[in-house]
Amino acid sequence: MGNVQSLLSFGAMLILALSALNFNGVVLSNSTTEIENKVVLTAFSLADDLIEEMKVRAFDAATVDFPTTNTASLTPAGSLGPGGWETYPNFNDIDDFNNYTKIVSAPHAENYNVSCSVQYVNGDNPDQVVTTQTFYKKATVTVSSPYMKNQISLSFIFTLK
Repeated sequence: MGNVQSLLSFGAMLILALSALNFNGVVLSNSTTEIENKVVLTAFSLADDLIEEMKVRAFDAATVDFPTTNTASLTPAGSLGPGGWETYPNFNDIDDFNNYTKIVSAPHAENYNVSCSVQYVNGDNPDQVVTTQTFYKKATVTVSSPYMKNQISLSFIFTLK
């Protein structure tokens, strides 16, 4: 009877050890997923914050003081970006954010790379970039991090109409 009890005790210990290993693996996996979600949510928030910051700016340098009904008076497509005298955070219009980048660190992850591009787009098809001035500008904010598998991109269409 002693050998049978020893064998049963050994089997119970083996089952307990395998259960503990499985439990530890699940806990580690959940912790990793939680951290990944925090990093992605922070990246999304950084992109949204930049778009919200752009929303309080004028549509174009030509519309800082007064709106226009003439697209020819808007900044040419090849000149989108800040003027030589403009530096962040003193941008006065949304296209000043074209080619803007910054590095942001958060409490749980550092080195988020936030970048922005601004382009004129077709009013009927905002996915179609155009090389002439229109009353529609598309801002795309991209956030990447060494802690994320994929980058986050948010776009917003600004219009003067």
